[in-house]
Amino acid sequence: MKLANGTEIIVKPYQEENAEEIVNLIIRNLKEVNVKDYGEKAIAEQVPIYDVNWLKSRAGYAHEYVFWNENKIVGIGGITSFWGCPTESILLNIFVLSEFHGQGIGSYIIDTLESDELFLRAERIEIPSSITAVEFYRKKGYDYKNGIKELDDEQHYRLEKFRELN
Repeated sequence: MKLANGTEIIVKPYQEENAEEIVNLIIRNLKEVNVKDYGEKAIAEQVPIYDVNWLKSRAGYAHEYVFWNENKIVGIGGITSFWGCPTESILLNIFVLSEFHGQGIGSYIIDTLESDELFLRAERIEIPSSITAVEFYRKKGYDYKNGIKELDDEQHYRLEKFRELN
């Protein structure tokens, strides 16, 4: 995919040797972007969760995609079944390197996840959204789960999208 400014973005499946760079991207995003909505204390409590072992574990059951610009990882996104349900899936770990925000990479990540077999088989897709990203996901067709616009215990909005299967 080429961005409006001509930057080329390539998507590849997750590779374990990239785990540390991906974790660093997530942590940077939390500290530079999400901190504005959650505050430094809340982000400091979240950062220890995101380590290489956590990512390797997640990659063991989710389809994780890594988005590259030249030799640099600029985005990550994943999808898995929702609690093992064959007709429901959940989007996870959608992060874009802060200096690449607003260039279309987030949309490319969603489009990639929505072409994955786990999305295509699902009637309902959920996404736990940060305060920061909720309006972005709503523009991509996701709405508040059960019409409820409130933060859950993890301080996420639960969004969902329904699809009719042929």
